Amino acid sequence: MDKEVGREIILENFQHPMHKEEIHDENYQKVNTRNPNCIDNLDIYIKINNDVIEDISFMGEACAISTASTSIMIKNLIGKTIPEAKEYIKNFYAMCDEEEYDEDFLNEGLAFQDIYKQSNRKNCALLPYKGIIKALEEYENK
Repeated sequence: MDKEVGREIILENFQHPMHKEEIHDENYQKVNTRNPNCIDNLDIYIKINNDVIEDISFMGEACAISTASTSIMIKNLIGKTIPEAKEYIKNFYAMCDEEEYDEDFLNEGLAFQDIYKQSNRKNCALLPYKGIIKALEEYENK
């Protein structure tokens, strides 16, 4: 992905994040994910029905990278089965770790393809994924 296009995607998702709202519904699972080294502190709300992610929302305070990453992640995970979501997450982590990954899975997530060059920003980009992994593990262990 062109670097300028990537910056535009990150900026758009920071300024106008998808699904940024607090959910008060017992059908949603809530997980918190935070970075102890900065202000990033997100509550992620996820609704899974028959192993399909029906909805995800988030609320909290976070930097531009965490907010944009959360918004992009949400757009890419809603409607996916748990195995499909895990495949997306695996590819996003591989990209962030400068390992081999399948670009076709990541869509706008490719905006973070150079994030590995800044380890502190990499933590910001991965923050929402840590929360989703926690939520998926809790769902599967029920």
